[in-house]
Amino acid sequence: MPSLDLEQDLHRRGHTLLAGVDEVGRGALAGPVMAGAVILPPNLDPSAPWLNGIDDSKKLTPMQREQAATEIHQHALAVSIGSAGPEEIDEHGIVAATRLAMVRAVSGLSPQPHHLLVDYISLDESGLPVTSVTRGDSVSYSIAAAAIAAKVARDRLMHHVDERWPDYGFHSHKGYGTRTHLRQLHLLGPVPIHRFTFAPVRRARLFHPRPKPCLRP
Repeated sequence: MPSLDLEQDLHRRGHTLLAGVDEVGRGALAGPVMAGAVILPPNLDPSAPWLNGIDDSKKLTPMQREQAATEIHQHALAVSIGSAGPEEIDEHGIVAATRLAMVRAVSGLSPQPHHLLVDYISLDESGLPVTSVTRGDSVSYSIAAAAIAAKVARDRLMHHVDERWPDYGFHSHKGYGTRTHLRQLHLLGPVPIHRFTFAPVRRARLFHPRPKPCLRP
């Protein structure tokens, strides 16, 4: 389970406003990469009951993530979501696009933080002091909260994508390379929400060179 140990240590060193930052969607074949940035109250009680629902987002069910996201938005000082779309991923590469989404998430915070806790990445582009934390969403409540906020936001977006291209199953796989997604990609070809530089999409495009238009607005 995450804790507030890192946050409390940085508070003792004078960093009052800390933002946890994490990304979701990096390994998907379609849709944006999204990042969350969350500032928790500096005087937050580690035994606050709502924190019991905050954990590594991958360990939570969709319903648990939705509930956790509601609590995060209710109790956090600030929550911000940043994204980089498929076109940016294809142009700059997934690593640069991920960092861009993170910087955008941090830039959207008000108030601005004094220090960042980032899952794995050292985000020098932010212009702020950064503590990079391995498996941060299992260690820090701030990072776990950021991952949950981003995951819920991205899942909601991919449900909307599913309404536009209903034959691909985006509502279930959220753009990741599941067997169902790969089968439909092979049969139907890519759509504009796909990442055309990713190998399975690139192969499918050889057989379906014209991306399918949006079926619904």
